[in-house]
Order: sequence, then structure tokens, then C-alpha cells
Amino acid sequence: MDNLIFFNPGDSIANFHDYDEAVRSAQIYRENHQQDGHVLVVKGMESQKQFDIFLSDNEISHDNELGNSKPYKVSKKF
Repeated sequence: MDNLIFFNPGDSIANFHDYDEAVRSAQIYRENHQQDGHVLVVKGMESQKQFDIFLSDNEISHDNELGNSKPYKVSKKF
């Protein structure tokens, strides 16, 4: 799974430089916050060594284009 998705960087739940730590934190977040949406670990387009966690509900589409959005590649979906 490596698709391009847009988010407002300010909506990030957490930011990591270690992919495994980001995945563990996303799993813990998902277990502690039982929600309908998915928790995503994404890789920034500008920095290949930075990983962020977002809620899939915060995805920016043509219907809700607000603020400054940046492209991210989805690395893991929970």
C-alpha cells in the first residue's frame, strides 16, 4: 500500500523519525481510541525519514479543501 493522500500537517497526532516506533504508537492509539475510522502511518514527501500519524477522517479531498495541505504516502493502515 503506497498511495498518495493529502493532510493538513497540523492535524497530525504524532511525529516520529523511527518507522517502527510510529507503527507501535499508531497501534496503541487505535486500541485506546475505538473509532470507526482508520489510523494511518504516513511518510512525508519532503523527508523520507519522517513519519506522521493521522486519522483517515482528516484526509483532505476536493470536498473539504481548507488550509495548507501537503502530500503524504500511506505506509500502514490500522
